[in-house]
Amino acid sequence: MGDVLAFRDLTLGYDRHPAVHHLDGTVPEGALLAVCGPNGAGKSTLLKGIAGILAPLAGRIESRVPAREIAYLPQAAEIDRSFPIDVFDLVSTGLWRRTGMFGGVGRADRARIEDAIAAVGLGGFEARPIGTLSGGQMQRTLFARLLLQEARLILLDEPFTALDSGTVADLVALVERWNGEGRTVLAVLHDMELVRQHFPQTLLLARETVGWGATREVLTHTNLSEARRMCEAWDDNAPTCAPAPVRAA
Repeated sequence: MGDVLAFRDLTLGYDRHPAVHHLDGTVPEGALLAVCGPNGAGKSTLLKGIAGILAPLAGRIESRVPAREIAYLPQAAEIDRSFPIDVFDLVSTGLWRRTGMFGGVGRADRARIEDAIAAVGLGGFEARPIGTLSGGQMQRTLFARLLLQEARLILLDEPFTALDSGTVADLVALVERWNGEGRTVLAVLHDMELVRQHFPQTLLLARETVGWGATREVLTHTNLSEARRMCEAWDDNAPTCAPAPVRAA
């Protein structure tokens, strides 16, 4: 087992304004890595860069995982719940890399889809329009879709936000199951206690790296305070080649 991802002096951003600045590091295969930091720290931007949605402004991302084996779950706010599709059909799109966007779903595929829906606790919801689902039910549906993708690298952007504790526990169990199967999981998270309990490795971002390594060593009071201070001090108009100035304490 080697590294599945490497960041080489990576800068990501929008309209030439950096959101992730000069990131260096590697992610080993089979890692269960939390990506943490204050609002505006560049966490979601990093996942979009890994997923290939956002091209680097400078530096590069080296990936040993083909794009077809990467699964990306964006924040709930980025998903259009008004689209007229039911739970079964949404989950079935997890098979599109094998069947094609307009490929038919055979008997074996239908059984896999139904099994995935049952695995997230939504048996009987197959015909429910997604617009009628609660937030927790929608997230379970999206996790069922991820189950079908069978990806080697799974990227989750705030997957547990605003969910009840029972739903969080069930979905965390799925994440740990994926990791136990040897899959690499990166998750943007805000709940530090959940990270400490379930994610052995953490990348703490404040547009630059504050800490990266064992969670118990990274999520210290000192590091968390430094991350907040760095984000507050960041100059959004800074050029991509220059780190942000830091205010005196």
